[in-house]
Amino acid sequence: MSMKLFDSELHIMEILWREGETTAKRIAEMTKEKIGWSKTTTYTIIKRCLDKGAIERQEPNFVCRALVTREQAQEHETTELINKMYNGAPDRLMASLLGRKQLTTEEINRLKQLIESLE
Repeated sequence: MSMKLFDSELHIMEILWREGETTAKRIAEMTKEKIGWSKTTTYTIIKRCLDKGAIERQEPNFVCRALVTREQAQEHETTELINKMYNGAPDRLMASLLGRKQLTTEEINRLKQLIESLE
């Protein structure tokens, strides 16, 4: 995935990742309830997601389905963050994250297992 999803688009994607295939009408109801968006705003954002190829539309009833997984979006955003803020060096991101938080023994062990699995 090489597309940038903006926060507004991620709201739509979150609904689809959580709910699965969902009608545009239902998405509009959910965004109105959760964020206060009008139906027009929601449909505009859905159109942007369609244009980017992040979702597809199926008839009848304008059913939307995610074409990008949450993991693909996370990977893209993480890569962008590493490139933008850490000169492309993932170890610098990790050092920054680890330097700010007191990790539990369990969290440290999970990180060690992850690193070992990459070697």
